[in-house]
Amino acid sequence: MEWFEALVLGLVQGLTEFLPISSSGHLAVANALFGNTGAGNLTFTIAVHAGTVCSTLLVLWTEISRLFNGLFNFKWNDETQYIAKILLSVIPVAIVGVLFRHQVEALFDGGLYIVGAALLLTAGLLALTYFIKPRKKEKISFKDALLIGTAQAIAVIPGLSRSGATISTGLLLGNKKEMVAKFSFLMVLIPVLGECFLDLMKGGFSGSATLPVSSLLAGFFAAFVSGAIACKLMINLVKKGKLIYFAIYCAVVGVLVLLFL
Repeated sequence: MEWFEALVLGLVQGLTEFLPISSSGHLAVANALFGNTGAGNLTFTIAVHAGTVCSTLLVLWTEISRLFNGLFNFKWNDETQYIAKILLSVIPVAIVGVLFRHQVEALFDGGLYIVGAALLLTAGLLALTYFIKPRKKEKISFKDALLIGTAQAIAVIPGLSRSGATISTGLLLGNKKEMVAKFSFLMVLIPVLGECFLDLMKGGFSGSATLPVSSLLAGFFAAFVSGAIACKLMINLVKKGKLIYFAIYCAVVGVLVLLFL
């Protein structure tokens, strides 16, 4: 993988991790176009995921520091409850990752047909938020956190947008737009870090000799910069209720993927 390919793939990862258009689906299509396969891909995946984690920390640092300040008051306050809800939301995807990891990995070997179909499902979920307007709640409940976490677990399917699934589920449950967007981006930190750790334990950098350092750095910084921009942009777009445009985009791309395979 050349550095300019890594740069493009890093930009794709950073933008699509936060925008509800499926990072896994777009990376699958981009890798297919570039013809990238092999051990180096796992190494690169770890690098770009690290970039998006850092971009989340940067954009939501004020929120994160507030939560930890409240946590270390050692009281059952709003911040402690919020962290508990995030931990609860992680349980479904942890179960999928531990018990069904091989089945999930098999989905990524299923070709772009799965990606195309899942992009259409993403489009449907996003479109529902445009037509269904439930009464708004003041806080995300523990039940809602678990349901949003279940949506995140289902979104391991390549082509089904994680942010699209979690934000759509939160909105359809009646939660406020900005609140759902921030919860969606904060809740993904633990699964992504856990996935990177498992990949490292599997020898994620054992194939790094086949991947130049320049490519890893290009991918990391591209994902970091584009991720920070996309994270801030997405929070504003969710507040303004602009998800229908992403629904149209996912529908068009999904149809094109299925037609031109």
